[in-house]
Amino acid sequence: MMISQPDLAALLCSRLCHDLVSPVSAFGNGLELLEHENDPAMRDSCTQLLAQSARVAADKLTFFRYAFGAAGSSVQEMPVAEMRELITALAAGGRDVALEWGIAADTLPGPAAKLLLNMAAIGLDTLVRGGVLAIAAERRGGDVEIAIRAEGDRIAMDRDIGRALDGTLPPHQLSARTAPAALVRQLAQAHGGTVQQAQGDGVLVMGATIGAPADAGADG
Repeated sequence: MMISQPDLAALLCSRLCHDLVSPVSAFGNGLELLEHENDPAMRDSCTQLLAQSARVAADKLTFFRYAFGAAGSSVQEMPVAEMRELITALAAGGRDVALEWGIAADTLPGPAAKLLLNMAAIGLDTLVRGGVLAIAAERRGGDVEIAIRAEGDRIAMDRDIGRALDGTLPPHQLSARTAPAALVRQLAQAHGGTVQQAQGDGVLVMGATIGAPADAGADG
């Protein structure tokens, strides 16, 4: 499975817009309520809604700036602490998810960091009833090994997302929903790596390896 960079970029933009619709709409609703509300307690509730919606939207924009955009492609080394902040903020905007962190390194190469962020987001999306997201990575010479484990009462993993990770989803069947998984696959391949995923009862495990880029301009 290969998809052109312009097509993949368009699908990722659609995914970003989809994820921003809810917090931005909530922000607009809060402003409308605030305009017509005179009760102090209700105005305070509206203000809290506005603050929460703005925070969620800002967290998503910052996360996807690195996961999808040039910011994640251009950095040579990304601090692990910064990645942890991005994923923690993204998790806080949705369901009750506990994060387990298993990265001893202080930094990861930019392509590996981008790969990890996208895999973590896929894992978070599957935890529809909350659960635990375990994130691990290890540097081995010039290579990086990444492991993501999502575990909860229910794992909602779309079959096509799994096929996009495996590289078996035809390009014409890609959508905004499956584009991040296709990005993971292409990014790993462009840097001489691989991607695997397996599902069980209440658990999803994803693994990836990534090394030196086969083509410096391949990850876009």
